[in-house]
Amino acid sequence: MFHPNYTISHTILTHISQIEASKEVIENAPLIPYWERQFREEKALRQIHHSTKLEGNMLSLDEVQKVLDGETVVAKRREVQEVINYRKVTEYIDRFQKGDSLITEETLKDIHSLLVENILPTEWAGTYRTTNVVIQASDTKEVTHRAPNHELVPELMQSIFDWFNGEATLHVHPVLKSGILHVAIGKIHPFIEANGRSSRSISTLSLYDDGYDIKKFFSLDEYYDEDPISYYLALQTVDGLDGDMTKWLEFFCEGLAVELDRVKRRVLEMSKDFRLRKERGQIALNERQEEILKFLELHGQIRNQDWRDLFPDVSDDSILRDLKDMIDKDIVIKKGKTKAARYELVE
Repeated sequence: MFHPNYTISHTILTHISQIEASKEVIENAPLIPYWERQFREEKALRQIHHSTKLEGNMLSLDEVQKVLDGETVVAKRREVQEVINYRKVTEYIDRFQKGDSLITEETLKDIHSLLVENILPTEWAGTYRTTNVVIQASDTKEVTHRAPNHELVPELMQSIFDWFNGEATLHVHPVLKSGILHVAIGKIHPFIEANGRSSRSISTLSLYDDGYDIKKFFSLDEYYDEDPISYYLALQTVDGLDGDMTKWLEFFCEGLAVELDRVKRRVLEMSKDFRLRKERGQIALNERQEEILKFLELHGQIRNQDWRDLFPDVSDDSILRDLKDMIDKDIVIKKGKTKAARYELVE
């Protein structure tokens, strides 16, 4: 049976405290639905770009966006396919989270199959390796890790997921649980290829499934890609499945703390910019009101001719009802009377 070896250090406790504080702020931030969608779309783009880049994909962030938009880019077919496949994985994770299934070996195999679609032979997709592998440093080619014998892989993987879904994890913090799953799969290296992306993906799914999706605003892959050497060195501090995972978990927790603090500061700034100061809860706006809010941020005020240009097929009465609702929610204020009236954001 798999029993992870680690100590809950002061550093880990500090970072988890920071994570919880940021989580609370982000989840209760009074952001309008439009900006929540923007955050998620940006996160998905960054996650796809940085996770594939960590494995050697040379596409820029702009090129990744073009691929996701269905545009043609001048690049290797494999690099384009990796981006397409990773998007399928992010969609899979979103669908999985909405269900009530356990995260199992089959989940990992499904993720791997999506990652290598049209890249590896079909018989290798979602299938544990049948050969032995070593991990080498990209520059010196020095062997940094010898993965377990391929004959042991099925037994080791079953042991990990037995632990993951067993009673032992009921008292393990979700962040630590996710970090342990990440490094354990990495150490086993169960597939012939795409082990890094597989371990990062299922680690993210683990966080989401345990209630740490945090509106899906964050991307740990970006943190890793900012300093890939530190990321790989942190993984190397764990000497096999029975090695001490403390240093790795300190790094993992720090990464999530830093990324969530970054998101928190941006969320707070946007809340301030949009004057959406509420003690609690969310502010619900319809799509027209979101467009009005964006117009006000750009132009400072809106008049009847402005909204007629914005919404040529919508009556003045409908727009005025939208504005009245925004006044009631302390988002905008009316200045002037009758046809000369203008609407501005609340100071």
